Amino acid sequence: MNTLEDIGLSHWFQSQLDADQMAFHEVARVISVQKDSYIITNGDCEVFAELSGALFYNANSSTDLPTVGDWVYADFYDEDTLAIIHGIAPRKTILKRKAAGKLFDFQLIAANIDVAFIIQSVDYNFNLRRLERYLVMVNESEITPVILLSKCDLIAENEVTEIKESILNIAPQVTVQSFSNLNLESIDFIKSYLSRGNTYCLLGSSGVGKTTLLNSLLGDEQFATQSVSKKNSKGRHTTTSRELIQLENGAMLIDTPGMRELGNMATDTGIDETFSEILELSQECKFSNCSHNNEKGCAILSAIENGELSEQRYKNYLKMRKESEFKEFSYSEKKQKDKNFSKLIKSTMKNRDRW
Repeated sequence: MNTLEDIGLSHWFQSQLDADQMAFHEVARVISVQKDSYIITNGDCEVFAELSGALFYNANSSTDLPTVGDWVYADFYDEDTLAIIHGIAPRKTILKRKAAGKLFDFQLIAANIDVAFIIQSVDYNFNLRRLERYLVMVNESEITPVILLSKCDLIAENEVTEIKESILNIAPQVTVQSFSNLNLESIDFIKSYLSRGNTYCLLGSSGVGKTTLLNSLLGDEQFATQSVSKKNSKGRHTTTSRELIQLENGAMLIDTPGMRELGNMATDTGIDETFSEILELSQECKFSNCSHNNEKGCAILSAIENGELSEQRYKNYLKMRKESEFKEFSYSEKKQKDKNFSKLIKSTMKNRDRW
């Protein structure tokens, strides 16, 4: 039997708990989400849970609903076979991305994560531009990123070294570790990162080996895996829901579905941190209002010309900055429309009662 502290309720979270909520409800942690279905644990047992009507109907967006890793206030019923979630405790971190498709809304991935393992395989999957997008998402959430390069048994050691160097050129402060699920020593090295009471998550495209790594860390084939498609070298989805698993050493790990569409929303902080060298170069431009297009004395253009800054990296920075600004405007516009619609409904109901 685990205590709440064993599953991550640190002093920080304890200090954030609402005394009024605690007077009526128990504290539990969300360990699985699949659409509108939840599984929560109080350390003693795992229970299927539903949202209270008030929590569901008062939610203005997906960020007001629980996600994996959240601490919640809940009531347990029928000898701990069912629970009702009444509220969400303050989050330390929240990992989110733009919802897939044209909707300007967030999709929550997980909450209260300490370290995010960004996994890219060194064969078909490796892509610096995609990696930059993951780093922006993680940095925006103020989560520590660690980059894991999987399937390193498929290429020569000098090629792995070259890939590591290309990553460190754009993210010199980030830990980069190569591994193979066939090499127990490399798996043990990853285990050394995992500390009791901390929460970690696995991020990456389908087929990079997230679930295989999870099974290796567990020492058991608990989760189903699929091979990569030979036709197009694309990974197949194995994980379809987010789930928090406690490892033998007490660390908690969240596996996430592969992300084929990785859209970030309003990520100024994450972009600035991920592309910090571009921000620093912009401060060295001759003119304070430099547009970095064709001005003389532009430090960014000079760095590209001298080979100090990759033109592709700068183009990706501009693309993500433009996306962020557009999505910020669109999301703010959507929120205002939702707010106006809510006011209209309340006004209509009020007038109906008057009539």
